[in-house]
Amino acid sequence: MWRHIASNALTFFTVGLFLLGGVVLWADRSFRAQGPLEQAICVQVPRGATMRRMADDLVEKGAITSAAVFNIGADYAGLSDDLKAGNFLVSEGASMEQIVDVLTRGGQSTCGTEVVYRVGVARTAVQVRELDPVSGRFVERLDFVLGEDEVPVDYIEVREEPDTRYRVALAEGVTSWQVVSALNSIDALTEYTDLRPDEGMLAPDSYEFVPGDTVTSIVDEMQRRQALILEEEWLNRADDLPVTTPEEALILASIIEKETAVADERGLVSSVFVNRLRRGMRLQTDPTVIYGVTGGEGVLGRGLRQSELRRETPYNTYVIDGLPPTPIANPGRAAIRAALNPDDSDFIFFVADGTGGHVFAETLAEHNRNVALWREIEAQQRRDAADGNE
Repeated sequence: MWRHIASNALTFFTVGLFLLGGVVLWADRSFRAQGPLEQAICVQVPRGATMRRMADDLVEKGAITSAAVFNIGADYAGLSDDLKAGNFLVSEGASMEQIVDVLTRGGQSTCGTEVVYRVGVARTAVQVRELDPVSGRFVERLDFVLGEDEVPVDYIEVREEPDTRYRVALAEGVTSWQVVSALNSIDALTEYTDLRPDEGMLAPDSYEFVPGDTVTSIVDEMQRRQALILEEEWLNRADDLPVTTPEEALILASIIEKETAVADERGLVSSVFVNRLRRGMRLQTDPTVIYGVTGGEGVLGRGLRQSELRRETPYNTYVIDGLPPTPIANPGRAAIRAALNPDDSDFIFFVADGTGGHVFAETLAEHNRNVALWREIEAQQRRDAADGNE
């Protein structure tokens, strides 16, 4: 009898283990299988949220089919306590395993409302935008110029939302004075500073921050990134350059940055300046003269005067030999790379071509013809502008 009972118990136990194994296998497959989402969505993880709360929210949104399996899978992966606050994009068909990874990986938020402060040469524009999860594109809600336009009510409302994200986008070619002035004017940052970092040592890039971060903390990160970029590009420089230190490379890169906004031209512009330095010719570039006039504080807003072109200053490359003493702006990685890897050319002149780019020349005679053509283009542009104002 006892043998019979023991035999039945063993049978039930074996069947139970088999069924349990089947459940575990099913749960594992369900956790890793493609999810039910037919289109991408944004998922907000509030501060202090729990995995169980998020599981219920995901079921309600139709992103997962089982809160229990989601929670078990997160527990098994050891990620139940690793939720990161923010707004995250969950892709179409994402599995529960993928969703847990998205919500616990951390880093920058990938969804929701974002305020971008775009620091440019002439102004700082504020843009409020939202990511459309279906198209994966940002949709602009509003924009205005900081310090010039009236602050929209919608911007104030967005600033009061706890899940709004913030970033500063620094354009190539801005000066350190312009950067610090812009950062000091952003209401989401704190601690006004008179600090003026070394010219050229702020990396044009995008910087995410949270309200209450200090201006100094953003500047420090800009300096850190630029130092790293300069170090990396210096290690990959061409041979036999007329610049002998990373500091000189940064000066040349800043001149290239201010001379052209056309990406494909940077290498050619660099070759002109490198050829001039090799031949002992003066650089004769207007942006350095302008920097000598403004000190990097604001935009000149007019053409250079003949007296300014003749005046002897450390930045007047029509008068001095070689490079000016410091960069004249903060160059991006592409300009630094161009300075250290110029195109192979015999050009020593260039002038604007009327399309935003430049035309290059090897001889003075050829350059003079190009200049004459540019003067004709300028004259026609003035006539067209006058006709448009009538």
